[in-house]
Amino acid sequence: MEKGFRFFLIILAAGIIFSSSCTPKARYERKLSHELSTGVRHDSLFMGLYLGMPAKDFYTHCWELNKQGLIRQGQGNTTVEYRMDQELNHPATMNFYPIFYEGKIYEMPVRYNYRGWAPWNKTLSADSLLLDVLSMYKKNYGKRFMNVAHPEKGNAYIKIDGNRRIAIYKENDLNVWAVFTDMLVDEKKAGEIIDTTKGKIDVLQGI
Repeated sequence: MEKGFRFFLIILAAGIIFSSSCTPKARYERKLSHELSTGVRHDSLFMGLYLGMPAKDFYTHCWELNKQGLIRQGQGNTTVEYRMDQELNHPATMNFYPIFYEGKIYEMPVRYNYRGWAPWNKTLSADSLLLDVLSMYKKNYGKRFMNVAHPEKGNAYIKIDGNRRIAIYKENDLNVWAVFTDMLVDEKKAGEIIDTTKGKIDVLQGI
């Protein structure tokens, strides 16, 4: 009887360990550790921008894209705006502006929304947009996005390639975010970063 009970406890403990090791959080941490250990860098973002890009080069590049009519100032002059007419299932707007660390792009938050959105139009809701953006990112950056539950943002889709992490999640009924992060910048350094998207910034003229 005692041996049988001990055997039951061993099996139960093994099951708990196994189940906890298979949680999305555990899979994410294993993936992050593995990718960072490879020493491979993936810095590409979009439109010729990249992680580690010096701030001066970012402003110069955006100015050139603006002269070509590809981008324009976002609302309040705090972001760069790109109007997407063909890339998604419905016309959408993409707004972005990087976070710099030591004068180089460390993180790139990108906000998407369908231009025809209305509270009563479920076809253009963020739920549909999220899957649309995810599909586009799989084509552009590869498949194998993992679904991770976030305590504040709900479900997020995460992909890690070497140093580059991409996180896609829904903000509200209108907006979906895709955030590119250089994971080689450790937490201590990241805590020093000032979010330069706050305030009124002329992103096409520089600072």
